[in-house]
Amino acid sequence: MSKSHQELRKIAGQLIMIRFPGTTLDAATADFIRENGIRGVCLFRGNMTDSEQLGKLTADLRAVMGPDSLIAIDQEGGAVVRSTWVPAPPAAMGLGAADDTELAHRTGAAVARAVKALGFNWNFAPVLDLNNNPHNPVIAERSFGAEPKRAAELAMAWMAGSHAEGVACCVKHFPGHGDTHVDSHRDLPTVNKPLEQLEAFEFAPFKMAAPQAPAMMTAHIVYPSIDPDNPATMSPAILEKLLRKDWQYRGVIITDGMDMHAIAGRYGVGNAAVRALTAGADMVMALGTTETQNETLDAIAKALAEGALSDEQVQERLDRLSALARAYPCKPRSYKEDAADREIMAEGWRRSLTARGNPQRPAKGSKVRLIARQDVVSDGVSEAGVPASTVATTLGKLFDVELITFADADTFDWSSLPQDGAFTILASTSRLRYGDNARNTWKPDLHLALWNPYQALDINAPALMTYGFAAPALDAVNGWLSGALEAQGRCPVPGFA
Repeated sequence: MSKSHQELRKIAGQLIMIRFPGTTLDAATADFIRENGIRGVCLFRGNMTDSEQLGKLTADLRAVMGPDSLIAIDQEGGAVVRSTWVPAPPAAMGLGAADDTELAHRTGAAVARAVKALGFNWNFAPVLDLNNNPHNPVIAERSFGAEPKRAAELAMAWMAGSHAEGVACCVKHFPGHGDTHVDSHRDLPTVNKPLEQLEAFEFAPFKMAAPQAPAMMTAHIVYPSIDPDNPATMSPAILEKLLRKDWQYRGVIITDGMDMHAIAGRYGVGNAAVRALTAGADMVMALGTTETQNETLDAIAKALAEGALSDEQVQERLDRLSALARAYPCKPRSYKEDAADREIMAEGWRRSLTARGNPQRPAKGSKVRLIARQDVVSDGVSEAGVPASTVATTLGKLFDVELITFADADTFDWSSLPQDGAFTILASTSRLRYGDNARNTWKPDLHLALWNPYQALDINAPALMTYGFAAPALDAVNGWLSGALEAQGRCPVPGFA
């Protein structure tokens, strides 16, 4: 007997992950989830205020979605964290700079303990993209490094720590987002390399991790040497042939957000969702709005009615998703390790700290002129950077700090600063690379690269790199400035010697 459109929508609902606004599960959203068989939800910073609120929200979601629910979060570390009050993990590149798989394992476990206590069972981390493009606008410190084998080893140690604590990882962005000049949130990138180069570099960490990774997230990127016509998210040659058949991957394949402009603006969300599923994806991340989610459900239901996926193919996808949920059940744990986990994270930030160009410390108690951006910005992927006033307060524990802020790095006149012998510190608090004005005319005595380490290459000054701006990163900076801590990290990408 043929199924009704609503019955097919309920099957489609099991193959998508949604987001929704607000910090509570309102009746309309609960009804939408229930009526469409949704079992996957990703929560973002706007869904969170504190542990009590978030614990109730995830409990309400479990009650509506049932025992096979998948409640996901992006808690990578560094600037990409959604729950900002739990112990702050160092960024992947910071762990690459520390170069210690045991530390990476402890960090992954600590991240998992915190998010599991909040009601999550799926973390969209770690990043396996390799950092071989210094102008990449969206990866940077999110990558463990540039050497495929070592980056994969560190990421797999982090992942093993998470799995030991009962939170599934999802490595991303397969088959590699490292060598792009374009952010796929905004447009469709292309990585135009010969297959041999891709296999030796971009693909290598994913291939190494495939036997252990319970899930992989696809990249909205075209790789012409494999498939010139489709981004990986919608490419049978990449998902079905390369990943499933050639690599024998048995885990879940989930797309990156289909609301991203690389996909939604070019293909339409419904059409793209169907193409992703027929290419080999198991779950479509239909973030967007209720309107675009309905469009996605209707498109998938129509495709099922027309036989675009066979009953066997649909069941394979449902089985893989159910197996993931059952292997990592969504059952919150108590969380008594907060203080111990904060120390693990602080250790990571301290050991990440990297010096470039023999930086010198100002004399304790001396006058320091701190230069920083007026605003704190998010690039849509990361949380907003640290306010200039917070950096000033931190440094003020050691020095007499005068704070000067700029609105636009391209027009700020460095020569307008007083020439009074004060020790000048530039604090870089965004991911944006600097342009010609800063590159050619800014001359700080010390550059604190508090987010994107590549900014240290832009400014002609000795630098201290933290790979992120969380409170323990600033504590590590003060430890170095006071002489209590040496910067022993080694940046795991070329060009920083």
